[in-house]
Amino acid sequence: MTVVGPFGLSVRDQALEADVQAGLAAVEEGLLEATKSEVPFITEAAQHLVRAGGKRFRPLLVMLTAQFGDPYAPGVVPSAVVVELTHLATLYHDDVMDEAAVRRGVDSANARWGNSLAVLTGDFLFARASQILADLGPEAVRIQAEAFERLVTGQILETAGPVDGRDPVEHYLDVLAGKTGSLIAVSCRFGSMMAGADESVVDVLTQYGERLGVAFQLADDVLDIASEGHESGKTPGTDLREGIPTMPVLRLRERAARLGLAEDAALCELLDSDLADDERLAEALAALRAHPALEQARRDTVRFAEEARAALAPLPECDAKAALTELCDAVVHRAG
Repeated sequence: MTVVGPFGLSVRDQALEADVQAGLAAVEEGLLEATKSEVPFITEAAQHLVRAGGKRFRPLLVMLTAQFGDPYAPGVVPSAVVVELTHLATLYHDDVMDEAAVRRGVDSANARWGNSLAVLTGDFLFARASQILADLGPEAVRIQAEAFERLVTGQILETAGPVDGRDPVEHYLDVLAGKTGSLIAVSCRFGSMMAGADESVVDVLTQYGERLGVAFQLADDVLDIASEGHESGKTPGTDLREGIPTMPVLRLRERAARLGLAEDAALCELLDSDLADDERLAEALAALRAHPALEQARRDTVRFAEEARAALAPLPECDAKAALTELCDAVVHRAG
């Protein structure tokens, strides 16, 4: 059993392992090539997060889902580069919005070069992804455009918040389906589609990716509270400090409204205060780590991971399906 990809995913078949490793190595080369510019500074900024590493979760999904067709088809690796470039571009923009100081264990681009250059670098990555995408055909362009619209819509909905009368948890799950699930679903769709898999198989894998993407983001929500920083690659409590209502916070507020307990109200009040103060943020993190709301958010993660696993049921048993199933377990494991 060999460890490959993020979270220690184990691949039992040597041929599958070799395909995945070779594919990911080709994606890495493609990312470095796609982020080169005639202007040295642009190259430095564009490669900042590429060279910082990362889980390469989306390219891994492209490689695994390509196993349901011809994994050596010419569009597989370029499509993986496209989804990872798109993801990287959103990270540059997210860090500006969140005023994040750290990303993947290094200074964020905005902390290093300022907000304007970070935004423009993200735009540069979007442009390079579009150039590669154009060579993959109009259907690929349409799929990516629809996913990107969903991604941006999810980000806007998160920023705007739920309309009056809308359940905040339901609203947030819609946000996650857009801003995270859409691109992970496209990763699965591109991998299988570029490999020439049957349309019914492509549909199944796309549904799997959508649910796995939500579980993946919910796990990140838990990590923002529960981790010490090395697991998530960013400073714990970043979302808390920015007032982003992640699932643990939403579950806390839901419980406070339902039970009316003084301690829940006090914690909500703390979260509503200025968490720019490090001591206050540490107090909020400690309180949430001990609160039942964090465990409820973990259960939410498990629920979506199980839905992703169930979506794979129509597919024939094979090593690639086993690896995709194991990814569901790995995402849950991240959330503890």
